[in-house]
Formats: sequence, C-alpha cells, structure tokens
Amino acid sequence: MTTPSPTADTGAELLPIATPARTRAALRTLIRPDRGLALTGIGILVAATAVGLLVQPLLGRIVDIVADGRPAGDLTLPVVLLVAVAVVQGLTTTLGLTRIARLGETVLARLRERFVERALNLPADRLERAGAGDLTARVTGDVARVAEAVRSALPEMARSVLAILLTLGALALLDVRFLLAALLAVPVQLLTARWYVRRALTLYADQRVANGAQQQQLLETIGGAVTVRGHRLEEQHTERSAGRSRKAVDLTMRSVNLVLGFYGRLHIAEYIGLAAVLIAGFWLVRDGAVSIGTATAAALYFHSLFGPVNAALVLLDDAQSAAAGLARLVGVTDLAEQPEPAAGKPEAGKAAPASVPRQRIASPEAAVTVHAVSHAYGPGRPVLHEVSLTLEPGEHVALVGTSGAGKSTLARIVAGVQQPTSGTVTAPAGTGEHPVVLVTQEVHVFTGTLAEDLRLARPDATDADLRTALATVHALDWAEALPDGLATVVGEGGHRLDPARAQQLALARLVLADPALAVLDEATAEAGSAGARVLERSAEAALDGRTALVVAHRLTQAVAADRVVVLEAGRVVESGPHDELRDADGPYAALWRAWSGSRTAAPHP
Repeated sequence: MTTPSPTADTGAELLPIATPARTRAALRTLIRPDRGLALTGIGILVAATAVGLLVQPLLGRIVDIVADGRPAGDLTLPVVLLVAVAVVQGLTTTLGLTRIARLGETVLARLRERFVERALNLPADRLERAGAGDLTARVTGDVARVAEAVRSALPEMARSVLAILLTLGALALLDVRFLLAALLAVPVQLLTARWYVRRALTLYADQRVANGAQQQQLLETIGGAVTVRGHRLEEQHTERSAGRSRKAVDLTMRSVNLVLGFYGRLHIAEYIGLAAVLIAGFWLVRDGAVSIGTATAAALYFHSLFGPVNAALVLLDDAQSAAAGLARLVGVTDLAEQPEPAAGKPEAGKAAPASVPRQRIASPEAAVTVHAVSHAYGPGRPVLHEVSLTLEPGEHVALVGTSGAGKSTLARIVAGVQQPTSGTVTAPAGTGEHPVVLVTQEVHVFTGTLAEDLRLARPDATDADLRTALATVHALDWAEALPDGLATVVGEGGHRLDPARAQQLALARLVLADPALAVLDEATAEAGSAGARVLERSAEAALDGRTALVVAHRLTQAVAADRVVVLEAGRVVESGPHDELRDADGPYAALWRAWSGSRTAAPHP
C-alpha cells in the first residue's frame, strides 16, 4: 500500500510514497529471482570474514612468544599464517563483494525497468496533477540515490554486518567476559541508531519532496520564460524559486547537523567499549585466567570493530536516504498497479478518479462508441460533460472547437491514454499489436538511426516495409536523400529533422503499426503555413482505410472529413458534414467564417 499523496507548496498533488512495509515487500520481490546469487555472495563473505578473524589470535600468539622469551624461530609459523590469511581473505572478499555488487546492479536494473514501464502507463491527468517536477525528481535524483547505495553501501553494509557478528562470536570464544565488556557499548550505539533513524527517514523524505518542488518551479519558470517576461513576472518567479531553494537548503543543513550529532554519539560508544575490554583484560591477566596474548587479541578484536560498526551505522545515512528514494519509486509502480475503481460520480471534495476501463472489443455495429463520457482534472475543474459520440468503421471524424473546449482531452480518452471520470468507451480490439494509435503535435524523434526510429512501431518491419510507409506519407524522397539514408542517425546529437519531417516520421510509424483506429491530436499544427498542405496530405494518406478521429487545427482537415463534431465548453453542440454545418449558421459556421477570414486577410498588411 502507499501513503496518501503529499501536497507540495506548489499546490500539486504529488505522486504517492510507499509505506515501509510495502517497500520491503517490493524489495523482496525484486531480489527473489536472484536468491541463488544472493546466498552465494553472502556465503563467500562469511568465509572471508571468518578467515580474517584469525589475524587477532595470531598477533596474540606473537605477543605470547615475545613475552615468554622464546626463540625468534618460533615467530616463523605465525608470520607465515598471517600472510596466508591476508591472501585468502583478500581473494574471497573480492569474490564475495563482486557477487553482491552484481546482485545489486541486477536488482537496480529490474527496478528501473519496472519504474519506467509503470510511469509510462500512468494516466496523463494524474501526471498533470502531480506536475513534471515530482516525476523528474524521482526518475533522476531518487534513482541516482538508490543506485549509489546499491553500488557502494550495499556491499560494504553486508561485509560490515558479517564482521560485527563474527567478531563478537570470536570474543566469546576467547572468554565470554570479553564479550560482556564489549557489549557495554551496544546500548549507546542502539540508542544512537534509534535516535538517528527516527529523524532521518522523515527528514530525507521531506528533502526529496522539497527538491521535487524546487525542480517543478524551475521547470515552470524556465519553460514559460517568454510568458514570464511578457507579463513582467520575473520578480515573482525569482522569489518563488528562491523560496523553494531556501527550503531545500534548510533541510540539507538539518541533515548535516543530524549526521554530526550521530558521529559524536558513536565516539562515546567506542570509548566506553574499549575501556571496558581493556579493564576486563587487566583483571583476567592478573588473575591468570588468560594470557597477555589473549587479552591483546580481545583488545584488537574490539578495536577492529570500530571500522565495521561505524561503517554499518554511518551507512544508515545512505540506507535511510536510499530507502526514502526507493519508497518514492515503489509508490509510482504501485500507483500504476492499482485497479481502477468502479464507475460512478466522484465524491464531493475529492479529485475525480479514473473510473471505467476502456473496453477493447470488436463491434460489427460501430468502430468506436463514446457513451456519456465526463472528465474533470480536479474538484471544480470539469472539462467534458456527458459526451456521446459514435464513429462508424472507416469513418473520419474531425473534432473542432475553440481552445479549452475539451478536444484534446476527448481525443486522449478515445485513444486510451487517459481514463474518463465517468462514462464508457468501446473501441476496436483490432488484429495487430496496436489497435489504437495516438499522434499528437508534440512528436519526439528518438536517438538512433531513422530505421530504428521507425521500427519502434513494428520491430519486425523490413527495409522494404519502412520505405513503403515513408512513401505512403510522402517522406521517402527526403529520407533517402539523408547522408546515410535509413541508416542516418537522427534525434539528439544526430541529423536534425524539422517539425514537418518529424511529424511525417510519426505518421510513418502509424502506417507501420497499422491500427484499426487512429487518433490525431492537432498532428499538423507544428508544420507552419508553408508545410501545412504537405503534412495534411501525409495525414490523409496515413489515415486512408482506417477509422480516424482528428482534432483539427486547420479547418481544411474538417472539410476533408466525413463528419465534423463541434465541442463547446466540453459538450457536443453540432455534428454533421462540413457543407451542412457551414450553411446552418451555427457555431461551426462562425468558426469557418473566422478561419476563412483570417486566411483571406493574412497576405495583406
């Protein structure tokens, strides 16, 4: 389960954070496929640590030889054994840590894959409520923190815990009174760990939230820089950014003070324990219960605990920070796994949940049926009101309306990217892997060759299939004219494609996916006036022979459609062929006159 979504001071409803119990359960699930590797790594580390514990008795033996005034030749065997112990311990420790590190990297890779998979499947409105900064902070800062812990803290923590347990056992073997003396330090160490953990988990979780809010503010300020300058809001945005930065810095300084107090308490525990072991050794040697060498070995054993104990407790810092990050990552994966609630109206005062899953069924009567669909992005923010719409097989329907009418929201709901608050959508099941494909005006060109970019839609497509798809959308000529043709690297760091060509690439991917239903959300808006007609021809060719819902940026797309549906304030106000609606003197006619007039007036100064 997850804790309720916290709300940052940005006003966003942040993504949820998993509870500690759920985080532990998720971690066990991630490790389960590699239990053999985990057991082997731990077993080798146990052997390595056990071999290393022979160092102190061998040093104690050397002390006894010297104290008894024995010949120097008696030192040969202990010295040779010390060298052998060092070699064996070094080899086995390296092997064990390597296996533990491999386990950590494997689990980390599995976590990353699951996080990305689930994050991509989150409803769009849920991400919009959380804001881009929260998800960005999780996919960057939290993943990096967990990765750092896996690569450094996990192997060292495993080695330190084993060293502590086996060293305490070795003290008991020398004399149980040495163990009892050493345990005097434990209450102070446990109280220190408890004091630290109770403060650290909340502090680091707050720190991650503050960093997410800071990133969100920076994204909003930088992304909307033109608007900020246009409305002279530089001072307000600067102050907001500074305020969230101050909060992040304040939490960072609190964590620094926490760590300093943690170290101070650990030093007190060390002094108590070492003093107790030395006093016990003095009394036991005086009474003849143990030799000087044995007392020396006991003192060396306790002194050797400084490193593992401090490392284990200090690594609580990394562990708590990583646990906070892991809980935030698991919260996202769990959010995507949660079943959608049953249909119905949202409770008063609560954000509207996703209600009814799309039904992907083939229907001989209609390709797509939208029945009484409503949607809201939050309390008091309705976007769609009881919208009903039917698309016949092979029909092209243009969706038009003023900005904010709800066109894109309806398109995303029909495409299955977003769930409605209420109502149902029945869509074709199709025969391929992609029964429905959505193409928006925000097209991403992935880094790689042009062929690889196209094959994202159909991995088994041949070069001939790629050329056919490009030819269909009138893009083959420029694609073959690239420096290396289909092998040309495009995307970040590669050959730059202008918006019109990037959109043609997206339409070619649609052709390769060959969906039963295609949804275009202003997919020709980025072309500009010069490339508009070419891109519209590409879109018409890509949609040929399939059912299509087109959010029309230009009304020439409405003219070419079989039917036009007009949205106003989230409601369908008109529906019919272009010619009929144009002559009806209704909302569509007004849009047509305004659009036609702007096109006529545009060439004149």
